[in-house]
Amino acid sequence: MSGQTPFPTRIKPPEQRPELPEFWDKRFGAGVMPWDAGGVPAEFAAFVASRTQPLATLIPGCGSAWEAACLAAAGWPVTALDFSPTAIAQARQILGPAAVDLRCADFFSFAPARPYDLIYERAFLCALPRKLWADWGHRVAELLPPGGLLAGYFYICDQPKGPPFGILAEQLNELLAAQFALVEDIPASDPLPVFDRGERWQVWRRR
Repeated sequence: MSGQTPFPTRIKPPEQRPELPEFWDKRFGAGVMPWDAGGVPAEFAAFVASRTQPLATLIPGCGSAWEAACLAAAGWPVTALDFSPTAIAQARQILGPAAVDLRCADFFSFAPARPYDLIYERAFLCALPRKLWADWGHRVAELLPPGGLLAGYFYICDQPKGPPFGILAEQLNELLAAQFALVEDIPASDPLPVFDRGERWQVWRRR
């Protein structure tokens, strides 16, 4: 009815908004981390072993940073990012003296000194609300030179609620195909239970 003030839009508190670090601080602090494999997944380990030269690697949303420790042990230069201070504190404990450039920073505003050869993806894109997907696609393209690789695990399904937020294959293709070519796509051999067999290992090459 005219003249009435509409109900105000309810704004969720920070710990209920996955686009904010407080959401992840709460979960890491409580030890609620179903996305944490506690080690290095098989396809990623095989990918690293197959390379004849180290690749300068960026891991956004690194969480506990198990893969960063693996890369450092193999002599790869690696930068691991997370915008959750609690996640970074946990990663420091796991990494110990490993030669990893560990940063508490936002992937979307992080400004590296030089391009990377590889961006590794696991449980980062699916942690982002859909409103940030296009920004993610632009950002990975910006951070990789032609020939650079985007490799990792993608949660391919139609699950609308999250995190984890599922993405359809055609949606991922829409985000990446203009700047990347898909060169490998296989089911994950040991997907995390939280992803309910929806994880696929993919490698995309920057055009």
